Amino acid sequence: MIRFEVTEVVNRPAEEVFAYLTDSEKLPEWQSMVSESRQESPGPMGVGTRVSNVRNFLGRRMEFQAEVTAYEPPERFDLRVVSGPVPFQISHTLEPMETATTIKVEIQGEPGGFFKLAEPVVGRQAERQFKSDFATLKDLLEARAASS
Repeated sequence: MIRFEVTEVVNRPAEEVFAYLTDSEKLPEWQSMVSESRQESPGPMGVGTRVSNVRNFLGRRMEFQAEVTAYEPPERFDLRVVSGPVPFQISHTLEPMETATTIKVEIQGEPGGFFKLAEPVVGRQAERQFKSDFATLKDLLEARAASS
């Protein structure tokens, strides 16, 4: 079992952070592994919405489909992978502060096949990648605010 947490403080209001975080078309902007992402379900984002994306991880191209399991703007956004080579769950909790938002991300998964054999390496690489991606999200949102 792979399990880790990432925490990032973004100097932007929780509503803005939540809107960006939950926009599936924005994923390639801040998640370096994601080359394509789209919402599969019609209508607005919410519990039960399906999102598909293509990721490149450890030199492999992988397609995932995830389902939203919690959607509580602007405080909670959870997903679980329903198809793809590495089943995992991601919980995002946003805590508004005076002029910023703390994002706490909890990731857990059970790799199978090739990834099961390399579980320690996969876990370390995934944790590094998530930390880098959420630092990018922070930089993008704060830079956008500074330029407006």
